[in-house]
Amino acid sequence: MNRRGPGLLGTMARTAVVAGTASAVGGRVQRRQQAKFAEQDAEQVAEPQAQQQAAESQTQQAAEPPPDDPISQLERLAALKKQGILTDAEFAAQKNRILAE
Repeated sequence: MNRRGPGLLGTMARTAVVAGTASAVGGRVQRRQQAKFAEQDAEQVAEPQAQQQAAESQTQQAAEPPPDDPISQLERLAALKKQGILTDAEFAAQKNRILAE
């Protein structure tokens, strides 16, 4: 009897090696894809949050008067006077200075 090729046992062994290699490669590819998709999901979640924070920051800045605004300066003077830090004369002098600008 002349044999041609590795026989049944050899073919089964070769098939097992090929299947195991394919399984290992497939698992590695799957892990890489999962990591990539997780990263993309994190970016998609982070982007709207960053936009929302920027919008909130702009809203807060728009709500606060600029520091050189005479009204805000007068309000701060009134608060200092109410706390007893400024006297009536000091308050009047500062008020006149702000209004003259």
